[in-house]
Amino acid sequence: GHRFFTKVDYVQELWIEILGDEFLSRPRLSRIYYRGKMFDYPLKPMNALLGLGIFESVRIGLSYLRASFFPSKEERNFEQWVSNRFGKRLFEIFFKTYTEKVWGIPCDQISAEWAAQRIKNLDLRAAVINAFLGARKRGGKEVITTLIERFQYPRFGPGQMWRACADKLRAAGNQVELGSMVTRLRHDGQRVIAATVKRKDGAEEEVAAPHFVSTMPVRDLLRALDPPPPPEVIAANDRLRYRDFLTVAVIVDAEELFPDNWIYIHAPDVKVGRIQNYKNWSPDMVPDASKTALGLEYFVQEGDELWAMSDEDLVALATAECERLDLVPKGSVEGGSVIREKKAYPVYDDVYKEALEEIRAWLGTLENLQLVGLNGQHRYNNQDHSMMSGVFAARNIAGEQHDVW
Repeated sequence: GHRFFTKVDYVQELWIEILGDEFLSRPRLSRIYYRGKMFDYPLKPMNALLGLGIFESVRIGLSYLRASFFPSKEERNFEQWVSNRFGKRLFEIFFKTYTEKVWGIPCDQISAEWAAQRIKNLDLRAAVINAFLGARKRGGKEVITTLIERFQYPRFGPGQMWRACADKLRAAGNQVELGSMVTRLRHDGQRVIAATVKRKDGAEEEVAAPHFVSTMPVRDLLRALDPPPPPEVIAANDRLRYRDFLTVAVIVDAEELFPDNWIYIHAPDVKVGRIQNYKNWSPDMVPDASKTALGLEYFVQEGDELWAMSDEDLVALATAECERLDLVPKGSVEGGSVIREKKAYPVYDDVYKEALEEIRAWLGTLENLQLVGLNGQHRYNNQDHSMMSGVFAARNIAGEQHDVW
């Protein structure tokens, strides 16, 4: 699940151009599961007060006041950044468990830059004001993107956007080749000359071109270069880390379960981190209207215990955790399937920034190679910003001058 929401007019126009009437307007509801209760996200004061109780709410308030008047003097990591803005107690309740599930490392090892990028427009006072007075607007546009109550979404999910885009490219006479992998990039130290492409059938072909645009993970890109970069750049490249991801989609024999698009699971006693309710993103995401499909998302490392589990065992685990969280009736899951995704998230740890700067400086010597997108730039971007990096790369090829970073 990804909300299609942007303040970039060009991206909005492009989405509409590609999908037209297949681009739906959908209501947004997401909540946090904590201690067996559901909490509205973003914050609604009475909901939080009733759910947490007076004593815990007072603790949160006092913790917030303390952070406001006596903040941590440094903000190097995620824990410090969030605690300074929300208070230590709210960080412990609504940020720590989920964030450590996502990244698999303690919050004090996650860069504050990630927090600033993902939570940049939300603060506690703004959320309270929003709860009582509605979202603040400026020039007719909502300012706090985290608080939007509606978003757009392709009728058959985000993949529909890119399938339609590929169809339009083919119709215009362009070649779109899927299921192929770039295994080698031959260069002369100033320009990339050709890419070696390995196709589905195992056949390889070297393809020469005047321009190259990469969205592949930076770590893979560097390893594909021939000749390889200097040893110090390779060492910097090896310091980049990734978080892998798997989704277990379960089919539930129930027409409706809960109204949320997705739920954040802040419960340390289950492994699932987030649960998508695909039918609430778009009714057409579930082909049988009498059923519901849930996507249980697990944040993993390639080769770890969860990653290595069989699909059958993962479906059984997801079923058990759904029932344990009381989100589905016992015995109502009819089956499921598993999708594994390598290098789903670039990790913002305490060494990545310096390593990436060194890599960027060296790659900048290859004048016809541009890096775009989330993995291409090792940047935890929203999809509209990733798209604009690609748009700028295309405009550069056409003769303009833009900094894709």
